[in-house]
Amino acid sequence: MNAFSRRGACPALSAPMQTGDGLLVRLNPVDGGFTAKLLIALAESALRHGNGIMEVTARGSLQIRGLTAQSAPLLAAEVDALGIAVRTGVPVETGPLAGIDPREIADPRPLAERIRAAIEEAGLTQRLGPKVSVVVDGGGQLTLDAVTADVRLLAVRSSAGIRWLVSVAGDGQSARLLVVAEGDAARDVTVAALRMIAEKGRDAHARGLSERQLVSLAGWLSLTGSREARPSGRTEGGASRKPIGLFPLAGHAVALGIALPYGSMPAQNMIALAKSALSLGTTEIRLAPGRALLFLGQPPHANQSLQDIAAALGFVTSPTDPRTRIAACPGTPACASGRIATRDLAETIAAENADILDFTLHISGCAKGCAHPGPAPLTIVGGENGAGLVVNATARALPAGYRPGYDAARGISRIAAMISGARFQGETAAACLTRLGPVAIAEAYRQE
Repeated sequence: MNAFSRRGACPALSAPMQTGDGLLVRLNPVDGGFTAKLLIALAESALRHGNGIMEVTARGSLQIRGLTAQSAPLLAAEVDALGIAVRTGVPVETGPLAGIDPREIADPRPLAERIRAAIEEAGLTQRLGPKVSVVVDGGGQLTLDAVTADVRLLAVRSSAGIRWLVSVAGDGQSARLLVVAEGDAARDVTVAALRMIAEKGRDAHARGLSERQLVSLAGWLSLTGSREARPSGRTEGGASRKPIGLFPLAGHAVALGIALPYGSMPAQNMIALAKSALSLGTTEIRLAPGRALLFLGQPPHANQSLQDIAAALGFVTSPTDPRTRIAACPGTPACASGRIATRDLAETIAAENADILDFTLHISGCAKGCAHPGPAPLTIVGGENGAGLVVNATARALPAGYRPGYDAARGISRIAAMISGARFQGETAAACLTRLGPVAIAEAYRQE
């Protein structure tokens, strides 16, 4: 890199990424989480060297924001001194309850480790781009259906025992299913797909593979002598359960999921929650996809106290909290690229329009759309003309209408009123928006 890594790369400790509020680093701990004491120490380091904002991403990574060229190496040195081992290389992700969830079909960790080793042995790590990833999902209470990946493996039960669905390019619903295979064969198909991606260059992904290549991957097992069935079509992913609330583990143990609103929280609040968790007996805090933390080890009777403390600190403790339906980047004043106060807007909209938020609302400080790169039913995006409204597209699309940034929440209230008046009995707000169409939606948004 030059001074900092380019946008779109993965901002590891050794390669921080420049953002509007300084440098950003991302940590993926090898163990999937931290002790409460380690999280406290890490948050204190974030306060010393960054702007005090910590994040958990949609994929379950920890981010520290607001670093400088001088402070980023200091943070990295402190992380190293704390003995926190972080993952490098091609991400091969497993669920946050992998190996401890009594409801999972198979422990995905051994297969994930074999895939990591095979990637290294094949020399693919340096040939693949930083955003290429693999998901190995053992099933259970917290699936990875909502996480997109270039290659995804899902455990299923069959008459012959545990098998793995191997699919490419998407999440649990959109990925294309290639084969059903036992573990070692699934690993080999995964590496074959990654090799095809690498041959296309470091900017390539599985979605760029040709139909001919996909067909050859689907037929790859027959060439190696496997007699597993090779289904066609897409995987059958369902709606993932949010990582918020109580999740029973073996015996009488329970994991407690608590989310960060919009994936972000001041470091001092993280410290306060971790200290409370430590005093209540928590032995481990795991990062979870869906911008959440899982607290493990505390006695069951301590969970309510921990939830109450978290709620008082501003964390999300209920899966029905309307803030879970809003994706919002830091915005102004935290990010120099932001044109609108995204978090203030998000809080107002969540408080005033919770009854219509059965869809994802994206609030983006600028057109980069960092908090939600994909399309959303509604996106408020900051720009030179104020707060634009984008319908069924990404933050980069041309807005259908504008309001002053400070007044955007009132525009959403106008849309909410239109939905309330037009919605059929039993119709979701999302379906109503689709029926009303972008012209009517934009007109309501602009209404005074």
